[in-house]
Amino acid sequence: MTQSLLFRPLFDPESSTYTYLLADRASGAAVLIDPVLEQAQRDIGLLEDLGLKLEWALDTHVHADHVTAMGVLRERTGCKTALSERAGTGWPDVLLRHGQRVEFGGRYLEVRETPGHTSGCISFVLDDQSKVFTGDALLIRGCGRTDFQQGDASQLFQSIHEQIFALPDACEVYPGHDYKGRLVSSVGEEKRFNPRLGGGKTQEQFVEIMNNLHLAHPKKIAVAVPANLYGGATGGHADPELPVSDPWAPIEVSLSGIPEVAPEWVLSAPAAIRLVDVREPNEFDGPLGHVARSELVPLATVPDVVRGWDRDAPVALICRSGGRSGKAAMQMLKMGFRRVVSMRGGMTLVQELASKRDAQARPSL
Repeated sequence: MTQSLLFRPLFDPESSTYTYLLADRASGAAVLIDPVLEQAQRDIGLLEDLGLKLEWALDTHVHADHVTAMGVLRERTGCKTALSERAGTGWPDVLLRHGQRVEFGGRYLEVRETPGHTSGCISFVLDDQSKVFTGDALLIRGCGRTDFQQGDASQLFQSIHEQIFALPDACEVYPGHDYKGRLVSSVGEEKRFNPRLGGGKTQEQFVEIMNNLHLAHPKKIAVAVPANLYGGATGGHADPELPVSDPWAPIEVSLSGIPEVAPEWVLSAPAAIRLVDVREPNEFDGPLGHVARSELVPLATVPDVVRGWDRDAPVALICRSGGRSGKAAMQMLKMGFRRVVSMRGGMTLVQELASKRDAQARPSL
């Protein structure tokens, strides 16, 4: 299958960011992973030179050190854009979940959730498991920092071991950045030689290492994070005015401008609050369950289903991790609904909170 793949690693020297171009030679369908705004014209030119059609622009997470080119690429090429549904934004065309496939021609990338550097980190595994694109989760002889953007060292350790180190040792590792001129590593190499994770280091040792890095924040973080939540937009939030001052709910506004409430509030919300789950039917009745008295309205059907609803009636939207409910909230606000919120963290966070409560209630031996 290797012969059917066209592969080009590209580099942005200012941010030391790698962008990866993959294409199915037979069809000319292409994907760009982690494109950089300043390099958009370079990438579009390369696509034209090689006679490729860009199907997807993908980000492994909401970057803090550079501005993404996803929005520009969508505008210029008509490609679809995608981020993790845990990224905290409803902007992309597709919100990705663990196990999904991103198809381009006869090839595909498997999505693996690898949170810990940020809560919305994902890695992309090529269909034959010969390559994994790890973003900032696993770097060559390093890993992403865990001290901001919902970082969690224990979670990152688990993500890398369960989702990346579980791949074949020969699988090539292509990171989001490298600051020493290295192009590629392998799963086997990183399991042996990575000073933070390799050689059998325990989770406790890793957490101690990460807690003592004391790194300065990226220079572009104040610009990059808000812009990247909108696909690289730099003109601020152009979305409808949000009901932040309305006292009907304890609303917090996410960096991407989505009105959110904590799951604890939703679970005990007054009967007057309409609870709407925007997942698919199999998820609504699946392992994560659903909130009592919530009604199922899959995301794709929201605009049609809610058209006749009272625009002043309060609505709390729910999904798996907060991405789809955030997207639904923004859709409804644009339709003129005044009291709409997304449940932060979705049913995944509800389950995590329940597990913690159960663990604390268990008697110690």
